[in-house]
Amino acid sequence: MNKDNVTGKFDQVAGKIKEKVGEATGSQKMANSGAAQQVKGAAKETWGNVKDTASSVSETARTRTDAETADWKARSEEKAHDVREKITSTAQNVKDKVSDRLDNIQHEQRREREDIRQVY
Repeated sequence: MNKDNVTGKFDQVAGKIKEKVGEATGSQKMANSGAAQQVKGAAKETWGNVKDTASSVSETARTRTDAETADWKARSEEKAHDVREKITSTAQNVKDKVSDRLDNIQHEQRREREDIRQVY
């Protein structure tokens, strides 16, 4: 509830009282003024409701945007983690294969040296 809602309700009540007093005293001018004040109050209250609704819609949109941003950030962080995992896993696999190949070469070299020693 905002200022326009409150003043609108006040104007409607005051207008209703003014209208009734005008009718009771036979003053058409006061009764008409009271009716006009009620219309003015209804318009103010309606404007206040419009402002409250617009604020609520804006807050909902902001909340949705914040949630979507957080979700996007979480997904991008997860994707970055997955990429890092793939890179480090690939590096480890390459290292293991190279190490295995080097071990095979060293083993072959030892065998070749032994064969050479046996021949000479």
